[in-house]
Amino acid sequence: MANIILFDTDARDHLLPLTATRPMGELRVGILTLREKWERRLSGTVSYITQEYLQEKYPIHIGEENLIINGGVIPNDALCKSIESLGLNEALLLEGELIAARLNEAQFELLLGEEEVHALQGIELDSSASVVKINRLWELTRMNEQALRDDFSLLTSGRKSTPVSHTNQIVGPLENLFLEEGVSMEYCTLNLNAGPIYIGAGTEVMEGCMLRGPIAIGENCILKMGAKIYGPTTFGPGCRAGGEITRSIFMANANKAHDGYLGDSVLGEWCNLGADTNNSNLKNNYSEVKLWDYVSERFEKSGQQFVGLIMGDHSKCAINTMFNTGTVVGVFANIYGAGFPRNFIPDFSWGGPDGYRTYKFQDACETAELVMSRRKQTFTELDKAILYHIYDQTARFRSWDK
Repeated sequence: MANIILFDTDARDHLLPLTATRPMGELRVGILTLREKWERRLSGTVSYITQEYLQEKYPIHIGEENLIINGGVIPNDALCKSIESLGLNEALLLEGELIAARLNEAQFELLLGEEEVHALQGIELDSSASVVKINRLWELTRMNEQALRDDFSLLTSGRKSTPVSHTNQIVGPLENLFLEEGVSMEYCTLNLNAGPIYIGAGTEVMEGCMLRGPIAIGENCILKMGAKIYGPTTFGPGCRAGGEITRSIFMANANKAHDGYLGDSVLGEWCNLGADTNNSNLKNNYSEVKLWDYVSERFEKSGQQFVGLIMGDHSKCAINTMFNTGTVVGVFANIYGAGFPRNFIPDFSWGGPDGYRTYKFQDACETAELVMSRRKQTFTELDKAILYHIYDQTARFRSWDK
């Protein structure tokens, strides 16, 4: 079994707040996380070279022979074939950037810290090589459709779906539908013409839901009655969804269980959107959307016309919250009040358009413990230490504390 080590790149800082609580390899695009894709495609197990404050939760495992891979790269058949053909001390480069290398335990020391490649025998990939890397937040939803189709093929090839109930109306080729064991779904409409629909084990799709592929629904999710889901959309494990959702990604254990609109958005884990929360994903003048960047500490052009809400882990908003186009919400924000909140809401913010204060760290931890316990998960001391690092490092963005 291959020993795979995914390393964070400088792009990690541009992917905040989603990467504040996880390595790049734990980002979800398509059905699977990047880690899960590599493990399946290369028949191996993944560990990480990541930020020091994350390393204990995501420890590195060094074997006698190691595949070192850029953590922001989405694997595909051609790239995996090139990686598997690498000899010891060989590296794949794209315009000088390290994509992958095969190293023994001694050679691995060359890469620790600086990811130096000068001592390796570099193989430069052709510039036309199909290497897809995640570098910016808005790319997640833009890349989701192809990733979802690829993952559908990866997960379902040679397997047979569990039967779909006759009460459901299926439009399009049935081979584009795959249900894992334990799916409950009655009296729903599924349109498979635009792309596949994958539904994970133990998921309940309540009556009246309308799904237009490509869509991925992870295990143990619940889609509430009458939900309208447009693809490409992904729900990671343990999510709750309702209302109208289009071109969005829920990492895992996130809730938008009520009416309201969410489009071109990415929600981290343990987020909760109150009833009738809505977001804008298109500016009134149809112009390019700018998005907050934690590196430059200003709003940067995205080159995109459709960008919605980006929300870090454990953030929540009250009923009837309205988010403007291209809003970035940090980790552990609690948002409420009439009117539109600002387009960048710092980590550990508490408030809304009428003003903010800092979400007290201990109060935030107590909430996290309660929320996670409802899903039978434990908020650990290690989780607490990670969140305190984020709390401390993002204090400069909470201007009201100055």
